[in-house]
Amino acid sequence: MRAAAAAVVVAAAVTACNGQRGPLGPEYEYEEDLTVALDGSATLVVNASIPALVALRGLPLSTDLATRADQLKSQVRDLYSSEITGVGRISNWSRHGRRYVGIHLTVSDIRSLPKVAPFSWARFELREEGEQVVFRETLSKAAVPPDVLGRTGLTGNEIVAFRLHLPARIRHQNSHHLDRPDSRPASRGNILTWEQRLGQRFEGKPIAYAEDRTPDVMEVRMDRQSILYRTLWLFGLAFLAALLVIGGLIWLTMRRGGSEADTPRG
Repeated sequence: MRAAAAAVVVAAAVTACNGQRGPLGPEYEYEEDLTVALDGSATLVVNASIPALVALRGLPLSTDLATRADQLKSQVRDLYSSEITGVGRISNWSRHGRRYVGIHLTVSDIRSLPKVAPFSWARFELREEGEQVVFRETLSKAAVPPDVLGRTGLTGNEIVAFRLHLPARIRHQNSHHLDRPDSRPASRGNILTWEQRLGQRFEGKPIAYAEDRTPDVMEVRMDRQSILYRTLWLFGLAFLAALLVIGGLIWLTMRRGGSEADTPRG
């Protein structure tokens, strides 16, 4: 049993180092977890290694593990703070000889996010088209020297991911599985994930479903009404129906009681 457990640990470590999926799921080198509302406001969590931030976005951060945590957090906060973004908790950890950070952000309008330097590689669209709302995110090629991957200790085989939480029912989307061209369905109803190798993202390769008309763009079409709003309406209607049923039963009971009282005995 000990030998089997050791084999599992070794296999997990090897797959993680190769940027592949292990027994506990994928380990992302760069990940954006975006929760967007229909009005454009959003919350965003960025989990990334410092080398990935340097390689993809050219951020002026030190990849030295000896950098003090408070100094690193202060630098990251300054880079991500703006009139559009509010920076909340920042966490940091180490894995595979690299320093990672987790940045929690609130965004006043997702369409203005590219004005913030770490997100200047993207363009966001959120607009109504008929009875649907269209969300699009377009990524550009990393504007850094070609040899930056080697200088930061990355192989290009690591995985980057963009996860999107949506407030309404999804009608169309173009995500696909990692290293597979087939379409990837939403998970838990309204959560989409786009995955890609770091080297592919570095070269600006398409990240969306290959058969889509716009493969360079992550696109979603959804209902104009949020799931929460619809759920509240259904709950309200069900509650009103329950009150009407209870009221009807009370009225019938009182009417029957009155009829029996008016009936002469004997």
